[in-house]
Amino acid sequence: MRVVVVVFAALLTLGLAAFGVVAAQRANAPAAATAMSAQVAPPVQSARPTPVRAPVSDIVQPQAPEAAKPEVAASAPVAAPIVLAQNTPAPAPAAAAAPQSAAAPAPSPVKSAPACDKPDGMGLARTVEIDTTGGPAFGTEHFKQYDFLRDKEVVLTFDDGPWPENTPMVIKALTDMCVKGTFFEIGEHATWRPDISKMVAAAGMTIGSHTWSHKDLARKPYTDIEQAKQEIEMGVSAVHMAVDGPIAPFFRFPDLQQPADLMTYLGTRNIAIFSTDIDTFDFKMRKPEDVVKSAMTKLAKNGKGILLMHDFQHATAEALPELLRQLKAGGYKIVHMVPKQPVETIAKYDDMVRAQDKFSNANNTRPQTSVVKTISE
Repeated sequence: MRVVVVVFAALLTLGLAAFGVVAAQRANAPAAATAMSAQVAPPVQSARPTPVRAPVSDIVQPQAPEAAKPEVAASAPVAAPIVLAQNTPAPAPAAAAAPQSAAAPAPSPVKSAPACDKPDGMGLARTVEIDTTGGPAFGTEHFKQYDFLRDKEVVLTFDDGPWPENTPMVIKALTDMCVKGTFFEIGEHATWRPDISKMVAAAGMTIGSHTWSHKDLARKPYTDIEQAKQEIEMGVSAVHMAVDGPIAPFFRFPDLQQPADLMTYLGTRNIAIFSTDIDTFDFKMRKPEDVVKSAMTKLAKNGKGILLMHDFQHATAEALPELLRQLKAGGYKIVHMVPKQPVETIAKYDDMVRAQDKFSNANNTRPQTSVVKTISE
């Protein structure tokens, strides 16, 4: 009997111990499940809030099958929404613009003409830029294509200078009326008085060339094109040297004799050719009033034009102030021509011009201001 009681007591004690172990394991299961859930929770993949799943213990109960949805614990707090930055997809590239046909460049905006500060001055109505590419020709006496003047517009041109006394008088008359002209200078004259050529340029006038020595290029020996080219190019080089700066690729043939082969040559040099619309024939006149009458009468008939005069002629220099006054009173407007690009000289002819300076001295290389100095006056 005692043996039975002892065995029963031992079994009871073992049963109670086993019951305590199981109870302890059950009490610790929620904490272990929470820790395990924190370790294996997958990272958030979306900006949308993910439902909070009930802690699942891989010790107490198996994980639900993949097809089964986990239950949400009623007491679990709902996680706040998580906002993630999203990469905005790059916009699709714009469709390539359809190729357009080449269009002419837009013209540069026209500037206002400078105001005249002289009480009785005229001022310039327009300044026009001449693109001399290919040697275009102007002056309706011989060339009809480029008639760019409007009604009552006048271009003032002067040939055969520079010349002492006369050219400075012409420059003063133009400056006093705030207008400008174009001067076709003879190369040889320019080498005699380069100071006058410089004065013409400093006054803002346009300077072209008129051969080396005013030879008629339609006559022998200048029917030889090489002789004619030398006469033309030495004139260009001489005027360029006299001005000591850029001059226009503008040329006028002496006596308006324009051989076709020489016009073609000037085209290869990109030098524009100028005839005239109105020849005043001032070189035949000795009285200033006759020069004025000739110019105004022909302008009244023509209505506008490139006017040919000579700053070489004293009567013209004397006539110019009155001629400008009558032009203003008659409602005429002065247009100034400028080149798009300056002329380029040729070294061969530059050397020929230098060789003409028979009075130069190899010792005279220093500037005058370093040789001659006023020490008292």
